[in-house]
Amino acid sequence: MLARVHSSAIHGIDGIPLAVEVDNHFGMNKLTIVGLPDLAVKESQERVGSAIRNSGFRFPRGVNVINLAPADIRKEGSALDLPIAIGLLAASEQIAGERLTEYVLVGELALNGSIRPIAGALPMAIAARERGLQGIVLPKGNAQEAGVVPGVDVIPVSTLIEAAGFICGGHAIEPFSTDVEAVFNQLQEGAPDLSDVKGQAHVKRALTVAAAGGHNLLMIGPPGTGKTMLAQRLPGILPDMTFEEALETTRIYSVADALVDGKRLIVQRPFRAPHHTATTVSICGGGQGLRPTPGEVSMAHNGVLFLDELPEFNRAALEALRQPLEEGLVHIRRAMYSVTFPSRILLVAALNPCPCGFRSDPRKECRCSLGEIQRYMNRLSGPLLDRIDLHVDVPALSFEELVDNRPSGPTSAEVRTAVQAARNRQRARYDGTFSCNAHLDSKAIRKHCTLGGSTAKLLQNAIDQLGFSARAYDKVLRVARTLADIDETDAIAEHHVAEAIQYRSLDRQLF
Repeated sequence: MLARVHSSAIHGIDGIPLAVEVDNHFGMNKLTIVGLPDLAVKESQERVGSAIRNSGFRFPRGVNVINLAPADIRKEGSALDLPIAIGLLAASEQIAGERLTEYVLVGELALNGSIRPIAGALPMAIAARERGLQGIVLPKGNAQEAGVVPGVDVIPVSTLIEAAGFICGGHAIEPFSTDVEAVFNQLQEGAPDLSDVKGQAHVKRALTVAAAGGHNLLMIGPPGTGKTMLAQRLPGILPDMTFEEALETTRIYSVADALVDGKRLIVQRPFRAPHHTATTVSICGGGQGLRPTPGEVSMAHNGVLFLDELPEFNRAALEALRQPLEEGLVHIRRAMYSVTFPSRILLVAALNPCPCGFRSDPRKECRCSLGEIQRYMNRLSGPLLDRIDLHVDVPALSFEELVDNRPSGPTSAEVRTAVQAARNRQRARYDGTFSCNAHLDSKAIRKHCTLGGSTAKLLQNAIDQLGFSARAYDKVLRVARTLADIDETDAIAEHHVAEAIQYRSLDRQLF
């Protein structure tokens, strides 16, 4: 008898439809899996056989041919265990039911018939909804992440017996749904507050501008001045995530099997801080095998990627960031696969002004020669620095600032209110075309970043004296547009342009 079961696989962060076709007929006992299965799928016949027998069913005798369609796509992982087992039971007429044609089945089987969680359940649930199916049957451990998808029944099962009973209609299972509103209403406990950082008022101003417009930020200063502390507090002043942003970010974490501690939905902006020894693959994604893994630049999607000690990173890894910073996407092309991961990030980088770190410290003498400083700064290419909107100096704190135990400046909640207001102005202005000022293209810049006569003259003088590139010119206009939004004005004034120019310290060759 022939049986057909719906299933799903992962390509990038998307679920793709698969069909598990099982044919059982008379002959010598044999099981064959075709359709480009990898080693894990081929080994599934041993797991499936033991799970079927230990669940009280009879393993089908005779010739069993399992086809994984479409046959031109490489299948990998253990998520096909459950559909293969259900297909074998249906082909041998041990179970039957119309639900076989209405539900997607995914899950890894243990030898005792229990079902273990898998990676990528969220995009698989989205794929089931897009295919017009009624729902998806998956491991109970994946129910919370898949339950955020509206319009599809999420059926959690713990054992093969439960799954078979549901397919037959003899075992009723209530569809699981995650309370998305309750997840968004959960408060972030113990989040670091911006007012905990002593002094550095101008750097906090730059953080506010970066959060309000989605601008990349570079902090330059001696060791121990608070660069890392400031970067860690940036997610706390970013605007709240929308449901669409949370869903897309959660899809990435689901594919990477990084949803821990029962997380159902990533509702807080990610903050990723890889070590400076990270490789190009770990930063951008890829890896060996048939399923590429999202890198740090994708794991930080809709959040913050913090690169401390920027010149110490692998040069190739830094140069690979150019395209993600420009397009918000990272394209990975290998011999065995070709995928695209989203990577719309807010990049925050920190570095010392010289190898010893004390070139800009008034209390300590720099031990570096001019040649050493130049070689240190030359590790960063001009095209990469051009893609960073804000360059800000982080000086050493005075003794008075260190011993002052009062809160320093506004709290994160107060800054977030101003940032949210600026973002709301941007969303209303661009009507969904762009999410923030940092993403404006050249046409949008000409339309929304117009300058008056004296303001344009000020920017022209800066270009003539500082030698701004065309990309730096656009960055200045985008930052000036954000400064005007923070001030709740439509027109870009001279002081907005002047402050935006002041944030291009590396173009002014101060370091």
